[in-house]
Amino acid sequence: MSVPSDSLARGAVDEDTPVGERWLQMRQEEAGRPLQQVWRDGLPRPGPGQVRIRVSCCGVCRTDLHVVDGELAWPGHGLVPGHEIVGTVSALGPGVSGFKPGDRVGVPWLGWACGKCPACSRGQENLCPDAKFTGWQLEGGFAQYAVADTRYVFALPEGYDDQSAAPLLCAGLIGWRAYVMAGPRARRIGIYGFGAAAHLITQVAVHQRREIFAFTRPGDEAAQALAHKVGACWTGGSNEAPPEALDAALLFAPVGELVPIALKAVRPGGTVVCAGIHMSDIPSFAYELLWGERRVVSVANLTRADGVDFLRVAGRLKLQVSTVHYPLAQANRALDDLRAGRFTGAAVLNCA
Repeated sequence: MSVPSDSLARGAVDEDTPVGERWLQMRQEEAGRPLQQVWRDGLPRPGPGQVRIRVSCCGVCRTDLHVVDGELAWPGHGLVPGHEIVGTVSALGPGVSGFKPGDRVGVPWLGWACGKCPACSRGQENLCPDAKFTGWQLEGGFAQYAVADTRYVFALPEGYDDQSAAPLLCAGLIGWRAYVMAGPRARRIGIYGFGAAAHLITQVAVHQRREIFAFTRPGDEAAQALAHKVGACWTGGSNEAPPEALDAALLFAPVGELVPIALKAVRPGGTVVCAGIHMSDIPSFAYELLWGERRVVSVANLTRADGVDFLRVAGRLKLQVSTVHYPLAQANRALDDLRAGRFTGAAVLNCA
């Protein structure tokens, strides 16, 4: 089994790289501070079981905001955000098989798990206590090169250009895991927070003949228009009640106040799925909202099986991916626009 290389955090370089081979990272040395442009001399060196990837583009996810804003624990060293990485393999570490230089690949949020603990043994590697995450403990894709453990590197489906493929690797995967948690009998599904994840999983649900009710910030006409475009049967503000009781609700907005609102909207026996890695505090609410065998569950990260299952579905359906593009050097602007809700769909950094 490969182990997480310190080089992913320290940025170790290949001593055999020709002089003059320089590449750019957008790096943060302290939580809450803007990312800084850092030019590196010498390409990163893949260790055993790793590949080096020349990054074409990297999605900008709300989890990146939680990392750079300090809402997730600081890892104890400088970091490079970004966990929706698309690029091509440019070098293989010792012992690597199944990949070759030039392969187009993607790297998601979960970047390493021990494979030995009880959680890993149960197939719940997403709950591994020693797990390492891309763009948090491991250097991510806001850069021109990245190194990744081959166990957590995916071949990408055809039919998507690099910019459209990037959001599949987190927005798509987390949306898929949340959707599966809603259960196969959930035919009417409410989605709270209509952004990158929501606009992808809505298309999957509509294809499977389920009804999607999209809840946005009150008055967010752009997000509601996107929801209608990808097949939602109803849209409204998060302060509105749906026209009929829901079987399940998926919460992509990291707003704890939405939990009791969603519980009120689902029928007895319904499920509320909290899909964010970070959420503001959930206010107290009357037990009657939970009574009737309603459930509140959370999504924690993802597994490789999620990646295989969702990318197979995405390859078959050819999802419409709404993206907004930024140059790598404008990563701070992309994060700020996401924080302020200035666009719909998914932001993507062009890194090549």
